[in-house]
Amino acid sequence: MKKKISLIGAGQIGGTLAHLITIKELADVVLFDIDEGVAKGKALDIAQSTSVSGSTTKLIGTCKYEDTVNSDVIIITAGIPRKPGMSRDDLLGTNLKIIKQVAQGIKKTSPNAFVICITNPLDVIVMAFQKYSGLATNKVVGMAGILDSSRFKYFLSQELKVPVKSVESLVLGGHGDTMVPMPNQTKVNSKPLNQLIEKEKLDLIIERTRKGGGEIGKLLQKGSAFYAPASAGIEMGESYIKNLKKFLPCAAYLNGEYGVKNLYVGVPVVIGSGGVEKVVELTLNEKETKNLNISIKAVKELYKAACKIDQDLNN
Repeated sequence: MKKKISLIGAGQIGGTLAHLITIKELADVVLFDIDEGVAKGKALDIAQSTSVSGSTTKLIGTCKYEDTVNSDVIIITAGIPRKPGMSRDDLLGTNLKIIKQVAQGIKKTSPNAFVICITNPLDVIVMAFQKYSGLATNKVVGMAGILDSSRFKYFLSQELKVPVKSVESLVLGGHGDTMVPMPNQTKVNSKPLNQLIEKEKLDLIIERTRKGGGEIGKLLQKGSAFYAPASAGIEMGESYIKNLKKFLPCAAYLNGEYGVKNLYVGVPVVIGSGGVEKVVELTLNEKETKNLNISIKAVKELYKAACKIDQDLNN
């Protein structure tokens, strides 16, 4: 029986997700949005492309949570996107209200789904979703680290003039200005990065990575990035559906790992058919540990702000 992926939010990321799932024939697609016309229109448009691609994927657009019932994977993009000059944290109040409604809908219709959150501010929103929905922590995860790592690897490949696939790296921590690119964990064609790039150039690339989403937002003027975030979300969903057990940096629930409890933070995990099957604890040097702790503190502070906005998160 074909798997089912429901996409909550039919905006730019949601539509791109639907198209990628269809091309890859990962699962049948339910595209959900409170604006029923947008959901149905995009689903119909993508469905009409299957005669060209040869895909057998079935798509529907809807504004009813009942149509998402018994989804295997749910990817949440619902929420307002950043505008030029806004930080991800500026979205907190509005997107908390939205994610609460989404959590209530999913809890009723797909309590066993693997849920991937993309809505910003990511680390706090994924934790709020888990609290609101009561879904198992290993089945709720946030998409951030893959995207941030992808940006870091791309910028390095451009500077070093090598194919991006030859760069192995990852970014940890919160999805924001305190994210932690890991140059000491980075290799290019199996060679350590510090042998290939000057510190000044590396520092600029790290800063550009941290500001990567804002750079795209300024260029677009309206909205924010959607192709790369959607691609990252697909990699997570595919690893779950196909039990690929990929090693991926994601916002995952920590229960003592990295010295942190009861918090979602960007760390390397293994995703298979059991959801987040393992949190991988890397050996960090003093600087990496310090930077990760700074990022963790920022996530904690923002979650405290979320708890003040909605007292239900304190339960």
